[in-house]
Amino acid sequence: MSTPHYFSNRTTSQLKMPVTRHNLEDRWTFQQTDSPSPDEWLPVKKVPSQVHMELIANDKIPDPFIDLNELAVQWIAEKDWTYKVQFKRPTPSVEDGSVITDLVFEGLDTFATVLLNGTEILKSDNMFLSHRVNISDSLKDDNTLEIKFESAMLRGRKLVEEHSHEHTFYVRQTEVSRVPVRKAQYNWGWDWGPILMTAGPWRPVYLEQYVSRVDDVWTHCEVSEDLKSCSGRVFAKVTNAVSKPVALSLSLRGATVWEKECTPDSNGLAVADFQIDNPELWYPFEYGAQIRYELKATLGSNDEKSKLIGFRRSELVQEKDEFGKSFYFRINGIDVFSGGSCWIPADSFLSQIPAQRYRDWMKLLVEGSQNMLRIWGGGIYEDDVLFDACDELGILVWHDFQFACASYPTYPSYLESVEKEARQNLRRLRSHPSIVIWAGNNEDYQVQERYHLDYDYEGDKDPQSWLKSSFPARYTYEYLLPKIVKEEHPFMIYHPSSPWGDGKHTADNTVGDIHQWNIWHGAMNRYQETYLLSGRFISEFGMEAYPHLETIREMIKDPYQQHPGSMMMDFRNKAIDHERRMITYVAENFLVKYDLPSYTHLTQVVQAETMHFAYKTWRREWGKPGARKCGGVLVWQLNDCWPTMSWAVVDYYLVKKPAFYAIANALKPLAVGVSRSYHEWTTGHADPTAPARDTKFDLWIASSRVEPVQVEITVRFISIRSGKDIQSPLKLENITVEPNSTTEILKDRVAPVVDSKLDDITRPFDVVKYDPYIIHAVVKAGDQVISTDTAWPQPLKYLDFSDRDVRFKTFKASPNSIVISAACPVKGFVFEETRATKFSDNGFDLVPGEEKVVKISGIDLESLRYTYIGAQQGTMYANVAVSERGWGTSVMGLVSKLTS
Repeated sequence: MSTPHYFSNRTTSQLKMPVTRHNLEDRWTFQQTDSPSPDEWLPVKKVPSQVHMELIANDKIPDPFIDLNELAVQWIAEKDWTYKVQFKRPTPSVEDGSVITDLVFEGLDTFATVLLNGTEILKSDNMFLSHRVNISDSLKDDNTLEIKFESAMLRGRKLVEEHSHEHTFYVRQTEVSRVPVRKAQYNWGWDWGPILMTAGPWRPVYLEQYVSRVDDVWTHCEVSEDLKSCSGRVFAKVTNAVSKPVALSLSLRGATVWEKECTPDSNGLAVADFQIDNPELWYPFEYGAQIRYELKATLGSNDEKSKLIGFRRSELVQEKDEFGKSFYFRINGIDVFSGGSCWIPADSFLSQIPAQRYRDWMKLLVEGSQNMLRIWGGGIYEDDVLFDACDELGILVWHDFQFACASYPTYPSYLESVEKEARQNLRRLRSHPSIVIWAGNNEDYQVQERYHLDYDYEGDKDPQSWLKSSFPARYTYEYLLPKIVKEEHPFMIYHPSSPWGDGKHTADNTVGDIHQWNIWHGAMNRYQETYLLSGRFISEFGMEAYPHLETIREMIKDPYQQHPGSMMMDFRNKAIDHERRMITYVAENFLVKYDLPSYTHLTQVVQAETMHFAYKTWRREWGKPGARKCGGVLVWQLNDCWPTMSWAVVDYYLVKKPAFYAIANALKPLAVGVSRSYHEWTTGHADPTAPARDTKFDLWIASSRVEPVQVEITVRFISIRSGKDIQSPLKLENITVEPNSTTEILKDRVAPVVDSKLDDITRPFDVVKYDPYIIHAVVKAGDQVISTDTAWPQPLKYLDFSDRDVRFKTFKASPNSIVISAACPVKGFVFEETRATKFSDNGFDLVPGEEKVVKISGIDLESLRYTYIGAQQGTMYANVAVSERGWGTSVMGLVSKLTS
């Protein structure tokens, strides 16, 4: 038997009021429902909880994040589980019998039957719903609460069978039983995550006592086009307070800017019109401040509820132009290039994600110059803490409704559950200024295309007919969800799917957003071909890479399995044909080394190079007003839900891969780009010497700054073999970088030819005499270097990277910074990162005559390990020289020190 739960009252509002919350988080027990030992109840560490966490804590299962242990816990998915807690009746602060006691479940995963003192009080079949049950008349002095969770996998299979006569359950990822179940779809496994079918009270459970309460307070409002006013309505929903006045207010920095007292109607709804002149607006970071007002509803001395809200004008600009139809966001009148990442759930066990971990993830986005996060449709409606962090930091959020890679049904009970889910989560999240768009699903229209399901966008506009088609989910995405969004959040942007564009094929790059998977998947284009693969908004693309060595050794404990191609390494990577694809990209571009450190590094550089080419190329197409060919780029994916090798640019432990830094450099407010002509090298009768003769290059600067900037540019041409400049640098002075645009500076500029004999195709090509070079651009504003970029001959495997003479130094006065230099150009210099280490930059190139300064924390300099392309080993200790002298201005003031 468990020990009865005693309460200490905690007031939920700032003032001393009757509304009190009693958390039910301790002294829970659980068991397998059909356990052979029915009296054996195991302790639960804390609620929120999911059953795997408790089985691990009680040493009943191995950690599924390690080795092959995922396979050893699959049996859990087909079992039912019961959670139980005992608690005393809480003592109300008012004894006249007017106190209401609610039992609140913020989330139950998933098919749950709740019993209080043996009586059923709730049934739930949707993980995304919260529940509030009035138990005032059911409480005893001693109470027992039980939650019985039925296997979601088995229940899903039954639902497929029950509804197979009316719907065909097509699915692209994992098994079909996930489709009729309103549960995080990635629990069934995905091509980056394990099959871990969770169950349990995954969000908080608590009692709430009150005489009357404020259920919610929110606004429907719009900022005027000239940004000089914000007007709309303030709403408050109250319980048991129909005749009591509600005070509504808006304040900024503690000063009230608007207030009004209202009397709720018979439904408990209070409404008031408002207008604020010259409002202080909320902006994405780097465009302005993240100003938030306090919105408050006060119900006398009984209760109050407040939120921090932001006012901003958000538009999705879709206008016909020379490229088709635009797709980009405009915030407070400013066109914003959306550079960022896609987000999957941060853990296979959601209940073990602490609030600080969410905040740390969002801080990484700002550190990486990423201004948008897309929350993918196969996970969850994310935690409030994530959106609070985005509001505070100025990160734009694209949120999918939770449907992914399937043909979903529309039978009445399913649609009823979906409507509750959509309304409830829109109500929970509608006050966050960071959320700028909701999309109906992830890739479900690609399922429609793959299986040739009914879809006549222009010819059939009758929602009732869609329900009778072989693609009934069109009703959900093009009728039901936009209707709900319009009712719950009238000024919110809605997009039927990701990808989607005016009902055209999802690969149409002239309209809407696209998922560009012809790199890695599909045609497996080379990453150098990104200029051929653009779209109006790329909301997914990616390249896989291994995490750093510490993470690999954490997830695979057996040293004999810690090598590429081992059973455990293959099992860990869930991507289809992952080794075929990864080795193709590695072997096409680099000389292959197959020991673990070297191969890890090669995959990381491939991923970083893909990011470099993609973000630089597609951001260049931001263009100028009226000609914004590409409105945004979101990499798949930012994060992992477990330690693995995947498309993530930051691993499960928040350890950054080199690709993270490549994105950060490409998304700087002002970023220079250099590109050389592309030539195939392994296709049929391709001429691998063509790049030596084609010396044309382009130079541009992409800017998100809202004012023009005067800069000077230095372009160097440096021998890869000798490290010497093959001619004097090209100096471009008094260049005006246009605001919020791409400034094209050089187009098809001819670089110096090292050997004029190379142009004579009648002569044999002399590989020994061929002296390849890099084109290196440095942009300065005043004395400050603000951006650099380097264009290398491709493929890199044809280049000689011997004798680079890499050197390290630091100064006693600044032991947390290190200076790296090289006698010859270095590609893909990478410090080995761990959870403890922090680097200001990583995965960079080294250029002769320049000193790279990197700030370091969490590691002693003598423990630093590094490697680069062509290094003798995949991991080496850095031999750091310590100098007595202080920093010179050439190092502290400049990231790069130029020499002729």
